Amino acid sequence: MMSKPLIKISNIKRNFELGDETVYVLKGINLEIHKGEYVALMGPSGSGKSTLMNLLGCLDTPTSGTYILNGKDVSQMKDDELAEIRNKEIGFVFQTFNLLPRTTALDNVALPMIYAGYPKPERNKRAIEVLKQVNLSDRMDHQPNQLSGGQRQRVAVARALVNKPSIILADEPTGNLDSKTSIEIMNLFNDIHANGNTVILVTHEEEIAAYAHRVIRLRDGMIESDTSKV
Repeated sequence: MMSKPLIKISNIKRNFELGDETVYVLKGINLEIHKGEYVALMGPSGSGKSTLMNLLGCLDTPTSGTYILNGKDVSQMKDDELAEIRNKEIGFVFQTFNLLPRTTALDNVALPMIYAGYPKPERNKRAIEVLKQVNLSDRMDHQPNQLSGGQRQRVAVARALVNKPSIILADEPTGNLDSKTSIEIMNLFNDIHANGNTVILVTHEEEIAAYAHRVIRLRDGMIESDTSKV
């Protein structure tokens, strides 16, 4: 018997009202992702992958359908409840890094723990731990403008890991990086996955999606294919 899925999405639809017009972006998505999976979401522009990522990341709620995350129905939650779920369950990595510019790597990484209410000694201890994990223990006191693009993305990955989330959700994490640095960052994601994290990657690049063990392709708001590597 397989364990309960970490993510279970049932008949999720997401519409947006634009003036008098309704745009149907997601048209009934059914999806299960289990703990420890490494999944890539792919699809052309307008396929609905960004909307689906926002729903998976609890940044948005569906028009209809249910989303069960780690046993909790998050599809009907209010904004403050969603914020709490995001902080506890999901670590985000963005294409643009989203680091605070005049703040050290250490403080950038510790930030989610402030929202979670941890005292400063505990925050710093955990932030140092994850910066070591991403090979940046020698850059803890540097601000983002003193770091390379690859180092900044490592800080962002460390920040995503700091609260020990159920899911790491990465949106085009190599979009702003050169080929060599992209490979380094993807190898880091491989390590994170090997440590037991569930990783969901949104990408339009086949060579990046190839790192994942399962590739879900969206087209016109529906899942077109869902393939796993044996």
